[in-house]
Amino acid sequence: MTDSSNKAPKHGQQTRIVHPDDNLTPGFEAFPVPVTRASTIVFPNLAAMRQLVWSDDSQWRYGLHGTPTTITLAQRIAAIEGGEHALLQPSGLSAISNVYFGFVKSGDHVLVPDNAYSPNREHADWLVADYGIEVTYYDPMIGAGIADLIKSNTKLIWVEAPGSVTMEVQDVPAIAAVARARGIVTAMDNTYSAGLAFKPFEHGVDISVQALSKYQSGGSDILMGATITVERELHMKLKRARMRLGIGVSSDDCSLVLRSLPSMTLRYAAHDRTALALAQWLKTRPEVAAVLHPAIDDCLGHEFYARDFKGGAGGLFSFVFDKRYSAQQVDAFVEALELFDIGWSWGGSHSLAMPYKIGAMRTAVKWPHEGVLVRFFVGLEDEADLRGDIERAMGKAFA
Repeated sequence: MTDSSNKAPKHGQQTRIVHPDDNLTPGFEAFPVPVTRASTIVFPNLAAMRQLVWSDDSQWRYGLHGTPTTITLAQRIAAIEGGEHALLQPSGLSAISNVYFGFVKSGDHVLVPDNAYSPNREHADWLVADYGIEVTYYDPMIGAGIADLIKSNTKLIWVEAPGSVTMEVQDVPAIAAVARARGIVTAMDNTYSAGLAFKPFEHGVDISVQALSKYQSGGSDILMGATITVERELHMKLKRARMRLGIGVSSDDCSLVLRSLPSMTLRYAAHDRTALALAQWLKTRPEVAAVLHPAIDDCLGHEFYARDFKGGAGGLFSFVFDKRYSAQQVDAFVEALELFDIGWSWGGSHSLAMPYKIGAMRTAVKWPHEGVLVRFFVGLEDEADLRGDIERAMGKAFA
């Protein structure tokens, strides 16, 4: 008689559904990175669980802190940027927040360029009002002169090149050199270049921030951000802050960004070609007072763009209408466009247009232009069609 007392019992149907006996043929390989979804991560035994160290990036702890899908994307973003470490956040603004909470506390002082991404300014103003942080907005063209603004309690200097609306290109190496000599952390919003055209760590920057919602996604359908570093100490401060804030990203969203990354360089170059052609054409138009495109030599900071940027300027630029056109007429122009949609963000295949009142956005430097600024993101449409759309909209709005 066979003793079956040590055999596992035959479980009921519901238990078999929860604990299936999967039998898959090994050796499956494909180009896409598998999507690994998890909140709970299962440990082989208690000893493995108790040996966890939160600072060890090679250990799996909990889905919030990383899955094979999210870590794969983080590693690829770091490699594109020229960094060693990357952390993913659910938006570009969340990545900016991660930097603030990782490096600044009550009583500290932060320097922010006057041309910074508006939500960065709003975040800084919130920290001033509610958390006792001191913020100074500075002339983005200050270069090494930023040394005169540094205080004994300055802990963080932001740079953004170019500014995402007004397009001034900062002398990032000069600012970074001053900060490094004083032991102050520099963080750069490098979303404009997607890590392709500007390599911040080659120019002395400590932390690069990316909004992966833009070119990395390419589909106008993902919200995600990243902080990238070379130095592990900086990475660990960001990681600790991210962990305490409970910030995580979806593996499904990461898989979509991973799918788009191989084509990013090609798309960036295509956006760049069409945008530069339109910018040069707009300079010839009598309706336009100024074109703000870093690759055009009269854009503020063009010399720094020519020196430091390799690989183009992508699809984002702005221009200023002649002052004879009212804000209402410029609004009419934007609404008359058919191929340029009205919307925030950029980096996808569709062109976008947005008017701005710059005067209210600047506090350190007076805005030199009197006309209304419109920012274009140039998508992947044919350049001739976009040019024709602009001409028709001007004719309709300014007749």
